[in-house]
Amino acid sequence: MSNSAIALTVIFSIVLVSSFFGFYSGSKQKMSLEQWTVGNRNFGVILMWLLMAGEIYTTFAFLGASGWAYSRGGPTLYIIGYMVLAYVVSFYILPQLWEVGRKYGMQTQSDFFEKRYGSKRLAAIVSLIGVIFIIPYLQLQLTGLGIIMEVASFGGISRTIAMLISFALVAGFVYTSGIRAVASISVIKDILMLFAAVFLGIGLPYMYFGGLGEMFTAVVQAKPEHLIMPGSTKVMGHSWYISTVLLTSLGFYMWPHIVGASFTAKSADTLRRNAVIMPIYTITMPLIFFVGFTAILVIPGLQNGDLALLTIVQKSYPAWMLGLIGAAGALTAMVPAAILILASATLFAKNFYRPMIKPDMSDDQVASLAKKMVIVITLISLYFAIFSSSTLVSLLLLGYAGITQFFPGMVFGLYWPRANMTGVLAGIVTGISIVAYLVLNKLDPVMGINAGFFALCVNTVITVIISLITVGQTNGFDDNSIKEGSVTTWPTMRSKQQ
Repeated sequence: MSNSAIALTVIFSIVLVSSFFGFYSGSKQKMSLEQWTVGNRNFGVILMWLLMAGEIYTTFAFLGASGWAYSRGGPTLYIIGYMVLAYVVSFYILPQLWEVGRKYGMQTQSDFFEKRYGSKRLAAIVSLIGVIFIIPYLQLQLTGLGIIMEVASFGGISRTIAMLISFALVAGFVYTSGIRAVASISVIKDILMLFAAVFLGIGLPYMYFGGLGEMFTAVVQAKPEHLIMPGSTKVMGHSWYISTVLLTSLGFYMWPHIVGASFTAKSADTLRRNAVIMPIYTITMPLIFFVGFTAILVIPGLQNGDLALLTIVQKSYPAWMLGLIGAAGALTAMVPAAILILASATLFAKNFYRPMIKPDMSDDQVASLAKKMVIVITLISLYFAIFSSSTLVSLLLLGYAGITQFFPGMVFGLYWPRANMTGVLAGIVTGISIVAYLVLNKLDPVMGINAGFFALCVNTVITVIISLITVGQTNGFDDNSIKEGSVTTWPTMRSKQQ
């Protein structure tokens, strides 16, 4: 067999076995909307850890991190900074969110906005924004899959064909099994991901330089500016670094699919324990950086840094190893893509289409529409993945710039009784407008600061000011029952919706 055939055989074998578990996981369950979206809220610590890791450690962590280490250098280190801080944020936010989610039967992020602020229109706007900014994240996964198959086949399979095959499988097991499919496949994905990170992150520097210290010495001698800020860029200095760490750590758990995943937990303590043990997974990230730094000197001159990891593996190891690493990369794309598709399809059907277009829809009809939207959203993401050339990390940062605009509305909704619909809506609209203007006009970073963080600061100020001015308005809850800094006892929701 040719090297291409060997590598592809290994990849497809692992992907097909994983997909079988995805389909099987839901075959004995009645897929009600509750079961499909939040798995009946009975995931324990281990399953939650696997599910969260499956969503968080994606193609971005596998190919994008090594690609930025290769092409940009120092600025890449923001990834380690924000991940550690994000788990601290989750420790204080997610348990409270789970409590109100269980009490009011929430399944999506937009459910929170609707029930807290008493406005279906606000929930619909939040759901639409969520779907829009999930698209770049989905595009990231698709693009990564295409890169993996193209390199593993030695150019024998085009990116487009690879993306079509893989995401037909993803759409299939999401359609049939929902959230349980994602949790099941995460087990295989995480084992392969950890193996690949340790094997490559330590093995490649020793293979070419004799050790990690020797590798860094060689990089410093060849490109002394690469490992310090702003690295091989001109605009990603210390201000960009600090603002990007803050933006992404605050926005880490604002993604609609992660909010939805938190509702699957068995208890609030499950989420607290998860926040404590999740940082263990972060030890894989420096190892992925080491691969990118090694590739700088071993395979210089790549036009696309996202190709660095697989290209150096192709050069350094036999075809079967390339297939194994490629399979790990494929699953790091397919697992998060599945939950992204599920979350965005549910948001559109449950929180936008039903309240705004057909209010009399039953839950079964919502579930049916959400499953159809799985196909639609997959096709939209495919289109952008095929015709866009953005790097993987750039796509993720674009998604963060938009999604983090939900942070004031979520946190103030949990801890500040005076926050209301008008203030939150004004803040979100202002933040999204600023992000759109700066990004579309290529003004990011602005004054050295990440555009998304700049927008978040303005968003927060607007939310506070408008909420204070309009504090007397109806917002869906009896504010007298909400104590400052606590959501242990939420009041009964008023029946009238704005």
